[in-house]
Amino acid sequence: MIFRQLFDAASSTYSYLLAGRRGGEALLIDPVLERVDRYLQLLRDLDLRLVKAVDTHLHADHITGLGALRDHTRCVTVMGERSRVDVVSMRVADGDRLEIEGLDLEVLYTPGHTDDSYCFRLADRIFTGDTLLIRGTGRTDFQNGDARAQYESIFGRLLRLPEETLVYPGHDYKGDTVSTIGEERRSNPRLQVSSVEEYVELMGNLRLANPKMMDVAVPANMKVGLHQEEVAARGWAASAADARALVGRADVIVIDLREPAERDRHGCIAGALHVPYPALEESIRAGGTLHALARSSGKRLLFYCAFGERSAMAVRAAQDAGLCSAFHLQGGLAAWKAAGGPIESAPKTR
Repeated sequence: MIFRQLFDAASSTYSYLLAGRRGGEALLIDPVLERVDRYLQLLRDLDLRLVKAVDTHLHADHITGLGALRDHTRCVTVMGERSRVDVVSMRVADGDRLEIEGLDLEVLYTPGHTDDSYCFRLADRIFTGDTLLIRGTGRTDFQNGDARAQYESIFGRLLRLPEETLVYPGHDYKGDTVSTIGEERRSNPRLQVSSVEEYVELMGNLRLANPKMMDVAVPANMKVGLHQEEVAARGWAASAADARALVGRADVIVIDLREPAERDRHGCIAGALHVPYPALEESIRAGGTLHALARSSGKRLLFYCAFGERSAMAVRAAQDAGLCSAFHLQGGLAAWKAAGGPIESAPKTR
């Protein structure tokens, strides 16, 4: 496995790059906008292809690099389903698996610091965002924070992991880089409480100043979505209402870009061909399945995903590959459902 812990000194933020092998797919957790050039250089150095960029929660102390990384690499942007950001490509829920080639992370919903805080566990380590820090815990006094919820997230979930589990936090202000669950259980001063009431009192008396970037970072981080209007202006988009009239036509192939877990949970449009977004590039190039379907049969390719972000990137890529009949469902399956579009259960796969 390739693993890099990267640091932004201005916000004391840790970002984490993971990949199963050199030359393979990569995932980046909690990227910082000002460090995007560094991430891109490291990806080139390691011959990696960034396929997913993840934020553990809505950050108040720095502007996220999700949008910039998506624009540079066409990666999938990921946040938890409780997040209220305008658009990300993929939303995950507690118990989901976040997968790339060779790696599989478990998603844990851990509210408290904010109401959209998630942790991500990979085998022997866990990326805790601002929920559990080294010798500290994330503050709970803004962004719908809740000390009781955080107590349950930490004591009821994180501290029940094996003691040797490595803890990689979203921030550190003292120069520490890694801890373990057992170490934090024994030595973290905020965890030496005898009850939830004692923890709530402790957190309520911190009286910390707001992050310096809060007034800038929070609004910016709520607007990270791809501007799908730009794709629509080029004639490459269909509204949900228009798509309902197109689905089922012999000259239209509907392509579902979501991952199997998303299809299982949310259903799919009847008759859609499943081509997960990470496999799209191979399928639209000469010799690929979608390339052959569009060129040999003259069929139109209608891409859709969860919220329209992956499909907007897909239609751009398809157009660049010379598939001029490609277009996408603006707003994705969310817009389709809002317009009353029918949904069926995803076909079972062996």
